[in-house]
Amino acid sequence: SLAAGAAAAMLARPGWARAAEDRPKPNFVVIFADDQGYGDLACYGATKIKTPNIDRMAAEGMKFTDFYVSTPVCTPTRSSLMTGCYPRRIGLEKHVLFPNSTIGLNPDEITIAELLKAQGYATACIGKWHLGHHNKFLPTRQGFDSYFGIPFSNDMSLPANMAFAKDVKLAEGLDVEKLKAGGKARSTVPLMRNEEVIEYPVDQSTLTERYTAEACKFIAANKDKPFFLYLPHTMPHYPLHVSEKFKGKSEGKLFGDVIECLDWSTGQILQALKESSIDERTLVIYTSDNGPAAGSAGPLKGRKGSPWEGGVREPCLMRWPGKVPAGAVCKEIATIMDVLPTLAKLAGTAAPTDRVIDGKDIWPLVSGQAGAKTPHEAFFYHTPWGKLAAVRSGKWKLHIVPQRNRAKRDKKKAPPFKPTLYDLDADLGETNNVAAQNPDVVKRLTDLLEKFDAEIKANSRPVGKI
Repeated sequence: SLAAGAAAAMLARPGWARAAEDRPKPNFVVIFADDQGYGDLACYGATKIKTPNIDRMAAEGMKFTDFYVSTPVCTPTRSSLMTGCYPRRIGLEKHVLFPNSTIGLNPDEITIAELLKAQGYATACIGKWHLGHHNKFLPTRQGFDSYFGIPFSNDMSLPANMAFAKDVKLAEGLDVEKLKAGGKARSTVPLMRNEEVIEYPVDQSTLTERYTAEACKFIAANKDKPFFLYLPHTMPHYPLHVSEKFKGKSEGKLFGDVIECLDWSTGQILQALKESSIDERTLVIYTSDNGPAAGSAGPLKGRKGSPWEGGVREPCLMRWPGKVPAGAVCKEIATIMDVLPTLAKLAGTAAPTDRVIDGKDIWPLVSGQAGAKTPHEAFFYHTPWGKLAAVRSGKWKLHIVPQRNRAKRDKKKAPPFKPTLYDLDADLGETNNVAAQNPDVVKRLTDLLEKFDAEIKANSRPVGKI
């Protein structure tokens, strides 16, 4: 039998090979802020916001300077983290999901949670999902053992005619009529446990603390087996909420209070790993889904909703004592899509091979291998509506559509526009168009855009529908 053959092969292997395979698989924690900008952390230049725990991740691990999310808004970026793909590849590129949306992440996609679950991992999603709120799209149907959080953005409300009310279980004592009438107030968001609404409307002031308590409980419960903890925070997306414990503590006003609460949360997670004695076998990643709505993009141009650097270049810190070099800085291009293939490899498997995956294994970068370079020939930027907007290759970035800061304006007919080229090494703020001086670079990048556009149209997959 296959099993007997595998067992014989194991016994025939030298002891060191068996020992390597018997070593416990690493744990993974992905902490994902919502709408946090490049300049909102002290280790990325914030002066009025104190983030000692996240700064500690930079001091004890690696800080990425050129880490990109796939789009400047949340649903598409989250789909990229879960699948390792550009959102256009999987049909989730057209802005964000709303409470009346009837689409979501296709259950046929293979998520990072499903890949890891197949390797024996315990999996939990704690926080904002935003990849479909109907039952078939919920985290519990996409590879997560458990879910605790809100199904979409915290500024959304439930219209009275919403199918969600018919499609979801309500905890005992929750009134369905009250749930359906939610559209009368702004940001009346449900809190869910697994597939059941347990609080409506949710008290947002304590959400960060409640997510943190759930996360620490999950870590303690699963310390003896490998786990994947996905912690997509609700904050600092508008409306901003923070508990009395953190209110008025930051020099950065309410926004600063919210970020400092997230920093506290990150410290609690690191402490929980230490207390469970699994710090040395856990990779922790901290990043955000898109540029700032309320915060700062630091030296970058643009904000949430824009394919300028400020819309899609994010803070990213990775910490794993003994595996990721302490105090390291990576200036190579890395992306949110790379998380899936990288974690898959570390868990002893690989990204799916039966479909196109856009992410690459960036472990050589993360582990600080000498001379490691980005595996990406190019990175492609999109508008919030899924329109191809720009490309970066090396230090060069070519914009092919005029940039606007508000997502809704993307729908308007664009004026005639000539491509603009920026040297990001010399001009991080994208102020000096050098297209005229570099026609060969413009041509090379235009060719990359055309080739990518044709390829992704030929190899895209359908979105999930109810």
